[in-house]
Amino acid sequence: MARLHEYQGKELLAAVGIETPRGGVARSADEAQAIAATIGLPVVMKIQAWMTGRKKIGGVAFVETADGVRAEADKLLTMTVGNFPVTEILVEEMLPIDEELFVSLSIDDASRQPVMLLALEGGSGIEDRAASVHRLSIDVKAGVDSQHIRLLLAESKLDAAFHDKIVAAVEGVWTIARKNEARSVEVNPLVTTTDGRVIAADCRMTIDDYAVFRHPELGIDIARELDHPPTELERIAYSIEQDDHRGTFYFAQLPVDPDKPKIGFHGAGGGGSMMSMDAISNAGFAIANFTDTSGNPSVAKVYRAARIILSQDGLVGYFGSGSGVASQEQYHSAYGLAKAFIEMDLAIPAVIRLGGNSEDRAVEILQDCCENLPATVEGYRKDDTPSAIAERFKQLVNEAGAAAPIMARSVPAFAVKGEAYSFPILGGRVFIDHEHCDAQATAMVTKFGGELFKEENGKPVLAVSEEDVAKKDSDLIACEMECYRAGKPVVFVDLLIPGLDD
Repeated sequence: MARLHEYQGKELLAAVGIETPRGGVARSADEAQAIAATIGLPVVMKIQAWMTGRKKIGGVAFVETADGVRAEADKLLTMTVGNFPVTEILVEEMLPIDEELFVSLSIDDASRQPVMLLALEGGSGIEDRAASVHRLSIDVKAGVDSQHIRLLLAESKLDAAFHDKIVAAVEGVWTIARKNEARSVEVNPLVTTTDGRVIAADCRMTIDDYAVFRHPELGIDIARELDHPPTELERIAYSIEQDDHRGTFYFAQLPVDPDKPKIGFHGAGGGGSMMSMDAISNAGFAIANFTDTSGNPSVAKVYRAARIILSQDGLVGYFGSGSGVASQEQYHSAYGLAKAFIEMDLAIPAVIRLGGNSEDRAVEILQDCCENLPATVEGYRKDDTPSAIAERFKQLVNEAGAAAPIMARSVPAFAVKGEAYSFPILGGRVFIDHEHCDAQATAMVTKFGGELFKEENGKPVLAVSEEDVAKKDSDLIACEMECYRAGKPVVFVDLLIPGLDD
């Protein structure tokens, strides 16, 4: 579920007539002071982070002076939540709160309908007062049963003068949820004030991942649930996934313990990846990212995933391990990983468990291609347990020493000069070094390229149209890697990654 920040949710609430505190979002101390000057002191300042319990970590401040606003803004904007920086704070009027209510709407998958939770005593700790929460099923056509809400209010201790406004707010929550295809909308608390207002003092909202494309106005970068605003690498990875639907590719950066050595993680299959992450964590490492390439991913997709993982700084190693019984051809992953490792001239040890179909071939490809790299690359099979290879990985990391700097991608000279035989493919270009294509190299290109190439005047050239070869990136990378293994590196598939290779 894609999340919205508190201020974004409140903007949607205000659009349907639910009153929200006066204020605005600030990204600097100057902006915070300007907002406070406009709405007047005192103010409440809250970090915008996708978490509960912000007050407990010092992420909420009650400020009564202009100097205090600047000081708190400087403090809040230097905070990190799970190692991810706080970049926005919400500055709002301090409300004269009288009573607090709790309103939450979510989709109940079991009953296949929206359900509203309503407590006429809200605020923090609502989880501990379950008995006081009313559970109301919502008919998707009829919407909120306003008469039922009025009966509940009549039985409560709330001042009758607020009842109409509360009913309107509850109806507004339903309107927002339906209009934006939200999975959940929570207002906690919805408050009454001593000056006669009903205000949404806080708001949490999530949008159905599969509906995000219909709501560009919400400005959601990545249609999936994260515990932090998307990082630049997550945006790059998500764009790749959206452009290439051959298998899955999931990439998310994780908070890390700065006192532990940091590794790049590459899994295949959810359950096996979780087990493998436990194994590498138990070996004493901090996992910089979670990555999953499964569902029979293309060679190109695995290659791009590996490139993104390796673009993170401070890594001491690359650990790949998944289910071990995945029904996908593991040599596809081996080709993609090998290409990425070679281009990046891998300087940190890598241990890759390639369990599944054709695992023996996959391990042979990976180790053959990577045997001359600066770092050790080892491949393993499904019978090698994640815990065992995690210990081997730990040994290799200890032998290698400190973390390597960010590795730079290298491209063969014949692809840079622009003199090689070449042709475009989807997302890149293929180069063939005719200058060094002797009879043996030409035979290899035509052999490993299948029906894509033919010999012409002693050199390999396309045997099909550019249109027919445009989507053959996986076959072309396989040809490149097989020629490389055979000592004839005359093929180069240049697949650019927007955001990394710009």
